[in-house]
Amino acid sequence: MSDAELPALRNLLVTKLNEMGLSPASGIVDKEKLRELHQKAREFEIAKQRVWIDTNFRKYEKFVARPEEIDPYKIRPVLVEVTSQEHLNLFRFARLVWWSLPHTRGYGRRLQFLIFDEQNSKLMGLIGLQSPPIDFPARDRLFKYPKEEKIELVNQTMDIFTLGSFPPYNELLGGKLAALAVTSNEVRKAYIRKYGTSVTEMRGAILPPNLVALTTTSAYGRSSIYNRLKFKGQLVGRSLGFTEGYGSFHLHELYPLFKTFLELQGFKVSGGYGVGPRIRWQVCEKAMNLLGFRNEPLRHGLKREVFLFPLIENLASFMQGKSRKPQYFNRPFTELSNWWIERWMLPRWERINKIGQSPLAELDENEETPHLKVGGGR
Repeated sequence: MSDAELPALRNLLVTKLNEMGLSPASGIVDKEKLRELHQKAREFEIAKQRVWIDTNFRKYEKFVARPEEIDPYKIRPVLVEVTSQEHLNLFRFARLVWWSLPHTRGYGRRLQFLIFDEQNSKLMGLIGLQSPPIDFPARDRLFKYPKEEKIELVNQTMDIFTLGSFPPYNELLGGKLAALAVTSNEVRKAYIRKYGTSVTEMRGAILPPNLVALTTTSAYGRSSIYNRLKFKGQLVGRSLGFTEGYGSFHLHELYPLFKTFLELQGFKVSGGYGVGPRIRWQVCEKAMNLLGFRNEPLRHGLKREVFLFPLIENLASFMQGKSRKPQYFNRPFTELSNWWIERWMLPRWERINKIGQSPLAELDENEETPHLKVGGGR
């Protein structure tokens, strides 16, 4: 696109923003409209990658279990770090096809995991971690960081950008298994292996190889997966309240046009140091300011619940510089998965049998386009 086409692009963007119900003075407040835009953003991402999905569908659909392939009494979860291209492709496929939210690759430092069922080698769930936001009010209100140490301390945490389970395991509360698994010894040890000797672009130095906490926000309002989640009586995730209802997910379809709009005017729109997970926000904000929309269209009105997952017992003193040695919880994945089986999965299965209704049997085996189904998770 040439500079001469800039006015046409400007008019197109203004028209599309108006069609979305946005105005220069106000953002979205209607939740049904938000869900509709979320779905449109997801469909837009699927359309962009349709060729790849169709090419790989037969190869990866075999990892999704049918109800008759699951014996709840034989479920044995296995946590696998994504290190091979094959597993990376499976993660991508599963996230694109079965998730209700638009696909994202994450930002900065990333760790990804697959959860399989050993009895049938089927996929139970996904976990995706990325670099945390440096400024995150719900988290930052908890700690009084030492002067000039906030970046180093925050970068010993990660943010959960994907977590959830697949049908029919989601009907057996598989999302809670994924939420427990993210706090496992295996996850933090994978972090040490991958990033223990990495030099950061941000500081030009090797950060301490600690992973001391995780943060995340729910997909829609209050979370049913994370609330009251405990392991042997100990709370795993702590609710920090709700976000203020700002974001850019509802502008997903316009993001490529926003980037082109800014590039034509000489603005840098790539990620990197000083940008991180906020690149989409910054691009949308800058573009809409130039279009005369200010910041209000970034107010979508959906307040998401924020959670903190401490991985160490002394998190408060560590983040405030009073303690330099993290005291890790000992949570082997096998113990977490056994706890999930006994505490949530089997009781759920027994309740299903008691009332004579099995949601496992409700999976539509005749669906011709299963990639349009909605999975659980964020």
